[in-house]
Amino acid sequence: MKWLQHQFESNEKHFKSGGKLETFYALYEMLYTIHFSLTNTTKKSAHVRDSLDTKRFMILVVIALTPCILFAIYNTGYQSQVASQLSLDFFSVVFRGLLLFLPVLITTFAVGGLWELIFAVVRKHEVNEGFLVTGMLLPLTLPATIPLWQVALGVSFGVVIGKEVFGGTGKNFLNPALTARAFMFFSYPAYMSGDAVWTFLSVAQDKVADTFSGATPLAVAFLTERGASVSEALVSAGYTWDRLFIGNYAASMGETSVLACLIGAFILIVTGVGSWRTMLSCVLGVVAMSTLLNIMAGPDSVAFLHLSAKWHLVMGGFAFGAVFMATDPVSSPDTNAAKWIYGILIGCLTVLIRTVNPAYPEGMMLAILLMNVFAPLIDHCVVARRLKKRIPNVL
Repeated sequence: MKWLQHQFESNEKHFKSGGKLETFYALYEMLYTIHFSLTNTTKKSAHVRDSLDTKRFMILVVIALTPCILFAIYNTGYQSQVASQLSLDFFSVVFRGLLLFLPVLITTFAVGGLWELIFAVVRKHEVNEGFLVTGMLLPLTLPATIPLWQVALGVSFGVVIGKEVFGGTGKNFLNPALTARAFMFFSYPAYMSGDAVWTFLSVAQDKVADTFSGATPLAVAFLTERGASVSEALVSAGYTWDRLFIGNYAASMGETSVLACLIGAFILIVTGVGSWRTMLSCVLGVVAMSTLLNIMAGPDSVAFLHLSAKWHLVMGGFAFGAVFMATDPVSSPDTNAAKWIYGILIGCLTVLIRTVNPAYPEGMMLAILLMNVFAPLIDHCVVARRLKKRIPNVL
């Protein structure tokens, strides 16, 4: 490592202002800080409060995402092997999962990283590490069958339109990963939803296992006839509550496991990176809205309206969104009171979109995007209310 550090430091002069490679300083700084800490020090009193800089902040999020990534690799491979009636031994499943997940992950990093580098060079600033998280979040929310060219187009939209046009990381009001996913969903719905897109088949269609069904739990719930029990329909389709909690079924590659998300939530909360208020308030919003709909829905109402909160909490990408998306420090509110309001509204909207909107049964991702737009307003109202409560200065 000393040799590598010497190479970096001996060539630094070429990338600094006035050097022949000045244009590519952003690339040099990105590579250097990946391997080593910055050597810059302050000559006067320092104002750094602790060692948690942006890079370490993002690395902690990556560590928290690791359980979801490992689950995505295993579950994607497992579902493909089951549907194709192939071997289910651990190494075969993991190998298949890697073949399906890694190309999507590499595409997001390559294309998104290129856009980040281009804007860093043009604006003459360092490459921000925020994309490291964005590049991991997006693949976890996509189906295994998504074409790579759509992944490239989606991540380009998320980075450029969702973030860079507003000035880059810290100035965007929408979550870039969610912006990319929403763009892909509304642009190519046939590739992002429906029973046929969730599992990659290694064999011909006529050789698919007879017991395999590509219908997702949310699709089963939405298609349940009036008067019938959604929970019974889910169990009949093989989606028990325990299975939904573990997440072992065909859906987006890495967002279905509540267990993996809870492990990630524990890491984020203990390290102080993620807001427990936002996570808990999302849960409270789901419980409140689903309970209200259960009370108000009549016997002839849509069956989905009668589904209890305990099922909503483990279905789809709710846990993933509450832990990793809603807590994004850039696109979520800053004040603690605003975080409670923000999270509760996300939970309420998630249930409403799932049960009332026939075109978008998932709900969580769209709810977060909608509340991203209102996050600054919520913060403003909370601060304004506090200012009104202050005792005026006595002259």
